[in-house]
This record gives sequence, structure tokens and C-alpha cells, in this order.
Amino acid sequence: MNVYLDHAASAPVLPEAAAAYAEALGRVGNPSSIHADGRAARALLEDARERLAAVADAHPTEVVFTSGGTESVNIAVKGLLWAGGAGGDGRDRIVTSPAEHHATLDAVEWLANRGARVDLVPVDGVGRVVLPELARVIEEGGTRSVAVLSLLWANNEIGTIEDTDAVADLAAEVGAPLHWDAVAAFGHVPISFRRSGATALSLSGHKFGAPIGTGAILVRRGAVPEALTHGGGQQSARSGTMDVAGAVALAVAAESAATAMESEDLRLRALSGGLARAIAREFPDASLSGDVAGRLPGHVHATFPGLLGETLLFVLDQAGYSVSVGSACRAGVAEASHVLLALGLDDAAARSALRVSLGRRTTQADVDGLIAALPAAVAAARAAF
Repeated sequence: MNVYLDHAASAPVLPEAAAAYAEALGRVGNPSSIHADGRAARALLEDARERLAAVADAHPTEVVFTSGGTESVNIAVKGLLWAGGAGGDGRDRIVTSPAEHHATLDAVEWLANRGARVDLVPVDGVGRVVLPELARVIEEGGTRSVAVLSLLWANNEIGTIEDTDAVADLAAEVGAPLHWDAVAAFGHVPISFRRSGATALSLSGHKFGAPIGTGAILVRRGAVPEALTHGGGQQSARSGTMDVAGAVALAVAAESAATAMESEDLRLRALSGGLARAIAREFPDASLSGDVAGRLPGHVHATFPGLLGETLLFVLDQAGYSVSVGSACRAGVAEASHVLLALGLDDAAARSALRVSLGRRTTQADVDGLIAALPAAVAAARAAF
């Protein structure tokens, strides 16, 4: 089995979350049924909702359980846009950046093809939105026309954490509904929905130790995104029978991540800092991406001239290390990273990336082994270029 260093793609399920999931799966009952088994299932579900809300510093009524980050982002972007149009107040505009996750960019493109107005605000060299440009774009297009301002809390590819306070202040100043895509960040850095300035915030369980297929969108009380799917109306903005076991596992994983966050932050930053320094030392022509200081813990991203990132990934995989070149959602797609292109890198550099993301089971020996394997792997990838 490989040494797993791709936690940003999907973190291993935590033992406590798996145990809670298995126990909840053993229960019977639809949480919308009114008989005893249904009421018992509902009690489990609402307990999970309260526990997740406590971790996120949200009110339980603001928690909408989903199938993960992609659905949560789509509910936010499409639902807030459609709600703005339905309100008759002329809000028909989406403001975002070209460095967002494809869950946002593809949803935005789909909406643009159906009449939505879209403004893309540039990011700087480390991946943060350019605030003066954001203010200008919002102002020039009409502050009251923005249905949703959607940005990443932390970039999933390069790890840079956004200046969330400054963005929230600007959104509040101009009255723009703000959506934070916090899929990469939640469970790894402190997040308070109450203080985030957001109308909506998306998160995904498999990024912090819950099973794949679990997630949530937090929706500010009083905001009502239009639903993407229609049916029984089990949750605001989302119909469908609720996954009780998934909700329970999500809450348990969130609590575990919150409890371990401070100690893991220190440990992972020490490990990733050592890896980053080794890359800079061993490969003077390599470039570390993103903000070296203001980034997700355990996250290292670099570009290596004269090779393809996919080739380097394959060589390291053969050497026993699971890493990535960027978002797993675009794995196998033969194109340069749109995030790196948005940062100003050329096509060749954007194809030469390697992302290493550490997690709770990563050890110093794992990192040392990767450091030792990198020189031969880079040489082999360059020889194949």
C-alpha cells in the first residue's frame, strides 16, 4: 500500500466517524415518519444537526445536509441567483474568480449560457482575489444587481487562504450576498459561520474524515435559496429523504477535527514546512505556489520546469507515494491547471505541478521518504518529457 499524501483530495475516514456511521446504519426508520422508529431516526438526525452547528458556530436551523461539496456549491450559486430573480429585485449577476473550484465555475458557465450575468475578478500571484478589482467590478456593474459573490475560503489546489474578513466587509458594505466555498478549509482552519459574513457556506465531509457522500450547506436564517430539486421538502432548499447515518458521521468527524485542529495545525505545518524547504533546496529551479505563510496546514504545491506533473505523479506512484497534480475532480483531464493559469503561469508551468497534502495519519517518516524519492522521480519525469 502506498504512503497516502493526497488528503486534500479525500481524507481517510476517521475511526470514530466510521463507528458512528456503522451504528447509525443499524437503525431503521425514515426520519420523516411519525412512528416510533421514524421519531428515533429524526432524533439522531437533529442531534447531528445541532452538533455540526456547534462546530461551525451556526444555528441548527441554518444546517442543510447534502451529498457533499458539489451539491452544496450548486445550491448556493444557482439557488441564490434564482432567489434573487424570483424576488423581483433585479439581482441577476454572479461575481466570482477564475481560480475557483470547477463546482463553481461549471455551475456559473451553465447559468451564463442561460442568461445570467457573470463577472470574473482576477486573483493575485498567490491566489487571493484582488480586492480593489473586486470593489470596482461590483460597483461598475451595480451593487444591487449582485445575486451572489462566491469565493473559495481556501484554494483547494495551491492552499492559499483568502482574506476572508476583507472580502466579508466589502460584501456587507455593498449588500452583496456572499457564499464561501469552504470545502477545502472546513475542519482544517477555524471557521465561524456567524462571523463569516456569509449568506451561505459549503462544506464536504470527506475532506476532514467523514465518508464520501456527506456534506452540508449553511444558509443564513432569512435567506431562502431556490431549490435545485423538488419533492418532499424535507429541508429548506433541498428535497429528498435525509441520510441519517451520513449526518451522524459528518458531525462526529467535524467534532474530532475541531478538537484536534490546534495540535494538528502545528504538527502539519512543521511537516509541510520541512518538505517545502527540501524542495527549494534540492530543486532550485522549482517554484512553490501560493502564499507560503497564509495557507492550509499540511499543504505543499510546487511546479518543476521540464516535466509533466502527471508523469511525476505516475513515477511517485510507482515508488509508493500517492500524491496529485491538483483537484481530483479533474483527474485524467489533459489540460493545464486553470488555477495556475489564473495566477499568471504559462501553459508549460501550469502542467508541471505537484500537490502534496498531509493529514492526521502522516508521519515524519512518510515525509522523509518522499523527500528521498523526489530527486530520482523528478529526473525520470524530466527524461520522459
